Amino acid sequence: MNNKKSKELYEKGQKHLVGAVNSPVRAFNSVGGNPLFMEKAHGSKIYDVDGNKYIDLVLSYGPMILGHGNKKVVEAVQEQVDAGFTFGASTENEIELAKMVCDAFPGMDKVRFVNSGTEAILSAIRLARAYTKKNHIVKFAGCYHGHSDALLVAAGSGLATLSIPGSAGVPNDAVKNTLIAEYNDIDSVKKHIAECDDIAAVFIEPIAGNMGTVIPSNSFITELREITKQAGILLVIDEVMTGFRSKFGGAQELLGVEADITCLGKVVGGGFPVGAYGARKEIMQMVAPLGAMYQAGTLSGNPVAMAAGISTLEELKSQNPYAKFNTQAEQIEKALLAAAKENGIDLTVNRFGSMVNPFFKAKKVTNFTEAQECDTDRFTKFFWGLIENGVYIPPSQFEAWFLCSVLSDDDMNKITNAINAAMKLAK
Repeated sequence: MNNKKSKELYEKGQKHLVGAVNSPVRAFNSVGGNPLFMEKAHGSKIYDVDGNKYIDLVLSYGPMILGHGNKKVVEAVQEQVDAGFTFGASTENEIELAKMVCDAFPGMDKVRFVNSGTEAILSAIRLARAYTKKNHIVKFAGCYHGHSDALLVAAGSGLATLSIPGSAGVPNDAVKNTLIAEYNDIDSVKKHIAECDDIAAVFIEPIAGNMGTVIPSNSFITELREITKQAGILLVIDEVMTGFRSKFGGAQELLGVEADITCLGKVVGGGFPVGAYGARKEIMQMVAPLGAMYQAGTLSGNPVAMAAGISTLEELKSQNPYAKFNTQAEQIEKALLAAAKENGIDLTVNRFGSMVNPFFKAKKVTNFTEAQECDTDRFTKFFWGLIENGVYIPPSQFEAWFLCSVLSDDDMNKITNAINAAMKLAK
């Protein structure tokens, strides 16, 4: 595969960009080789600067659920661009998107738009503390909630990919009120509740996506909701990744739980930088200008991003691609398992809705410790095998694959063939 221009850009980028990237996983550190630089995308395909074409299963790590360049989304964005990029003032689009989001999430009366998932989460931390007048928070090992100091411990995703246990520059005082529990282990949460009466909130990804796709057991997630309610602790569900990906709304509804605070991003912005946090009225009344919890942002509710979000959600509701997602994800799972078996490779696959994750190990992955036991060297060979065969996946064992609504039968056949070829290279 020719990637001459990508190599040249990587070298050029080293001069003024940190590692030639603006997000660490893009550096390809965990899979080696040269990071790919992309030039354009359309539908289910993405093209690098050397003209190589790939079926895109990264989809900007989730937001491009309709594929790239959806006609109606492009028209909505272009219309708003012609009217103005940003005003630093309120617009009608903010009200419209807020209603769509609140209608999709039971228990959410009001929402505040921000500019990223990280910003939504750090705002939710402050809100939970303001509402409960308590200081400690609980998170689960392997769940990534953005790079705010308080939650950048045992955070999976890029940290796991780069083998970084935490982050330099995060002082002990910033994480002294953060308690770590084990995903799918309710006793680890009960222990914290028994030992600490100052817990404001428990933060969780309803389907973990940053240690790879990991599913909670029914008993774990329902009991987590019960014990937090009993203890007067807010349950903050991070649906930045899962929001609108398994149904029109959130994964929490499918799991039979309801968050006190929900955090969103990715799909809600239709490919533009958007985050959001929302809750029932009495909690959101704490947020300025109604209450004493201050949070602000010049570009929050950006009109272009709001237009993209509205159009994306309208298209999702119209297309209702969720049954198709389940079918295609199951096809990919079967192809992965069959190819691994044929080549004598240990593999297990987790999937939820339009999210899929192969793990190079024999036993099912249910938590971060088990995810870290995967054969990452074999994943590296498999990754490059897929790239060589025209399928673009995240350059990390610990990132979910995503499906878009324009994946065709021909795309699915090509993905299956690429999996078969790549698995042979992973022997």
